[in-house]
Amino acid sequence: MSRRVLVASRNAKKLNELRRILAEAGVAGVQIVGLDDVPEYPEAPETGATFEENALAKARDGAAATGLPCVADDSGIEVDALNGMPGVLSARWAGTHGDDTANNELLLAQLNDVPDERRGARFVSVCALVVPGGAETVVRGEWNGTIGHAPLGDGGFGYDPLFRPDGGQTSAAQLTPAEKDAVSHRKRALMQLLPALTALDG
Repeated sequence: MSRRVLVASRNAKKLNELRRILAEAGVAGVQIVGLDDVPEYPEAPETGATFEENALAKARDGAAATGLPCVADDSGIEVDALNGMPGVLSARWAGTHGDDTANNELLLAQLNDVPDERRGARFVSVCALVVPGGAETVVRGEWNGTIGHAPLGDGGFGYDPLFRPDGGQTSAAQLTPAEKDAVSHRKRALMQLLPALTALDG
C-alpha cells in the first residue's frame, strides 16, 4: 500500500514534475496528492524573507491540517544585477501573483541596459518535507544561467522563456520536460530530498 504525501501546491506542472522525478528514481510506495485532493484548509501567506522560511511554513501548515507528510517548495529566480531579486517575490514581481508575462516584461525592462556579462542568474528551489510528529527536512537546489534579452520558447512556466542555462544557447522554455527534469533546480532539490521520501515508502 502506498503512503500518501501531500504536496502543498495546486500547480499541476509542479505536481507532475515531482511525480516524474519520483518514478524515475524508483520510489514506488509514495502517492503524491495536491491541495485540490484534500479538504481545504487556511494557508498562511508567504511572508518569509527566505525560500527556506516559506517552504517550511507551507509544509508545516499542510502536515498539521491533513495529518499527511507534506512537501512544500518555494522557488524563484535570483538575478545578480538586481542583488538577488526577485528572489522570494518572483511570482508577484510585477504586482499580481502568477502573471508570468508581466513578470517577464518587468524583469527585461529592469535589465534593459545591463550587458551580457552581468546578466548572471540562478533558479532556486527550496523543498521542505514535514512528517507529522516527526522529522523536518529542508534542501536547496540551484540552476545557474543568464537572463536573455527576449523570451524564447513556449514550454515551462514562470521565467523559463528568459532563462538560458549555463553552457546552452536555448532557454529553459525550449527544453522538453525530460530535458528540464534532468537539470532543473527543482530536480536538484528533490534529489536531495529523496532519502527522506524513500524512508516513507511503505
